[in-house]
Amino acid sequence: MSPNYMQSFSEGCLRPPTVIGQFHTLFFGSVRMFFLGVLGFAVYGNEALHFSCDPDKREVNLFCYNQFRPITPQVFWALQLVIVLVPGAFFHLYAACKSIRQEDILQKSFYSSFYVFSVFLRVILEAVAFWLQIQLFGFKVNAIYMCDMGAFEKKFNITRCMVPEHFEKTIFLIAMYTFTVITVVLCVAEIFEISCRRLGFLKTQ
Repeated sequence: MSPNYMQSFSEGCLRPPTVIGQFHTLFFGSVRMFFLGVLGFAVYGNEALHFSCDPDKREVNLFCYNQFRPITPQVFWALQLVIVLVPGAFFHLYAACKSIRQEDILQKSFYSSFYVFSVFLRVILEAVAFWLQIQLFGFKVNAIYMCDMGAFEKKFNITRCMVPEHFEKTIFLIAMYTFTVITVVLCVAEIFEISCRRLGFLKTQ
């Protein structure tokens, strides 16, 4: 791929054709990723080391932690961010290969429809991630986790485990839900903005 394609691709990703899209890129690329990358590591980085059960044995702690966390939140949210970026990246790669200018996206029906489809796909992916997050993590992290030890040792049945910094994790969990909702709202607003520009209610940039 030529340098011109790469330059057009990067410029398209950094500067979407709508005002709301540009704000979404700023919010998604800076605030959300910074929050996850910096604060997420601070909150969840040493969770496995401080997760302790009764009896406090390494193998018991490891077994119960794997049961408590089938997937770590940092990995889940990182996958969510990458997957949600795919539709927009695919569109901008197509636009770069076709040498489509930013103003053409809003002026030509095919390009507008293609772009709206990529935004709508982002909404669907965010909604699916929101539902999966509820299934995996719920809305609250409790201080005590009751671990089912039946598959590990028969002499243990249910054991109590202490979840470190459960209150901080609850706050972080709610924040990630909030970021997902904000992203969905911005995507819907961007679709509305494009529709208004196509119908002539707003001036096309």
